[in-house]
Amino acid sequence: MTSAALPNRGAGASADDRVELLGLDDPRWTEFVAARADASPFHHPAWAKLIAESYGHQTLAVVEVDGAGIAAGIPAVEMKGLGRRRRWISLPYTDHCDVLVRNAHPVESLVRSLTTLHEGGQAPPVQIRTQLDGSTVRREVVGFRHTLELSGDSSAVFQSFKRTQVQQPIAKAQKEGLVVRFAESWEETAETFYRLHVATRRRLGAPVQPKRYFRLLWERLIERDLGFVLVAYAGDQPAAAAVFLAWNGTVVYKYSASDTNLWKLRPNNLLLWTAIQWACERGYGLFDFGRTDRDNEGLRAFKRGWGTTEHELVYSSIGAAGAQTSGSDASKLARPLIQRMPEWFCRAVGEVAYRYAS
Repeated sequence: MTSAALPNRGAGASADDRVELLGLDDPRWTEFVAARADASPFHHPAWAKLIAESYGHQTLAVVEVDGAGIAAGIPAVEMKGLGRRRRWISLPYTDHCDVLVRNAHPVESLVRSLTTLHEGGQAPPVQIRTQLDGSTVRREVVGFRHTLELSGDSSAVFQSFKRTQVQQPIAKAQKEGLVVRFAESWEETAETFYRLHVATRRRLGAPVQPKRYFRLLWERLIERDLGFVLVAYAGDQPAAAAVFLAWNGTVVYKYSASDTNLWKLRPNNLLLWTAIQWACERGYGLFDFGRTDRDNEGLRAFKRGWGTTEHELVYSSIGAAGAQTSGSDASKLARPLIQRMPEWFCRAVGEVAYRYAS
């Protein structure tokens, strides 16, 4: 990757500061990310590289460098739309991704750097999936994010859940004899999670990610202890399954799917509780329930029932246009069609949609 030197940008920046575009495998970037206590599983280079490998994109890290090394930075994926227009997104298919900074380095300095790069023709429009300030930043509220603080005492965490909404359904699932198991192979994941995932996405009217995406997710993340897959069984029948990312003290509830015929057994509640117990036992400090779209009040209420803190989810864009998100008007218009079509159609739409949307 190349580097671009920029002049002093004013308050908070040194004349020696410069911007560099690094590869995600660059030791300077990997060491910087590993040293940040607030880095989430989405910041781990394996996540962005998974996205790029799945859909044929390029990855990079945009960083500010001073005399002590990297002071601030973001991982990004370069995407090209149908018109071949380039854009950097930090990061696609990602609920939330903060700017990482060393010590008290001002985030605004990186915003000014990105603006300078874009206005100078050295960078395309940029979207960062967090709230940023600045006169050149366009912000959009896309939904909500819910997080749960964890402790080593999972029973204390359990007491923070709403009784009728969460505690009792967990007890019901246990009484009904549901068993939750960790998926141990890609074959098991393909036969259980992905089958349920396709049916769930079709029911919701949403395109399905290609199977190769989840195979690569298994190989690039799960097999490297950067996440896990849980499956809830009613006897021999899979009732629900979920994919979780886990790294650096944070567990992210990323994908879930279930059999509607078995909802009465409350398998999703038991899946989540199993994941939370696992995280508590291993010293994780935060459980991230992920993004909820603004119009999905039912899911929002469900996540609040787990004793979570609700955050307004804001995405920030620098440049002419932000990146299209999965909650776009186009996706909503396609929903009724996908729901009426067979599963193969849902998967075929996903092959195209996920290459260009984010």
